[in-house]
Amino acid sequence: MRRVVVALSGASGAVYGIRALELLRDVDDVETHLVVSPPARTTIAIETDFGPADIDSLADQVHGVRDIAAPISSGSFTTAGMLVAPCSIKSLSAIANSFSADLIGRAADVTLKERRPLVLMVRETPFHLGHLRLMARVAEMGGVIHPPVPAFYNRPASIAEMVTHSVGRALEHLGVEIEGIDRWAGPPAD
Repeated sequence: MRRVVVALSGASGAVYGIRALELLRDVDDVETHLVVSPPARTTIAIETDFGPADIDSLADQVHGVRDIAAPISSGSFTTAGMLVAPCSIKSLSAIANSFSADLIGRAADVTLKERRPLVLMVRETPFHLGHLRLMARVAEMGGVIHPPVPAFYNRPASIAEMVTHSVGRALEHLGVEIEGIDRWAGPPAD
């Protein structure tokens, strides 16, 4: 069983983390470990029709953001990696500076120190130089900066399709293949 950590931070775009949990739920050999920040719970309430129990029910294990003793806070707890979706600039800053004030920062720090994949779906626009420097720092430490930028070559018919494609591509960095994700195969033949 592969363990995947999914964290939702307070940036707009809670649907990315929710969709990741939905997609991972259908992967037989993946066990999900969820951390949701208090600002993320607020954003979820504003942006979606999901309640806290709905989100928690999508994960195999739920850890409190203040639970620094949770298994995912230790490198000896083997995981396939971690996805932060959405990743707020506050969470990005904590990760870039190894500031483990909560379980999201600590689990991300553990993921990096153990050389496991860390994927951050940074959700902010526009970026200023400070944001870009934080992203560069995380990339230098081995993290993957994966803003949820939609692809249009697959001609998405809905926002849900764009979200699924972005999340599916992000999960590939954790070694999780999601069926039905369109891939660029060149222009259509005439």
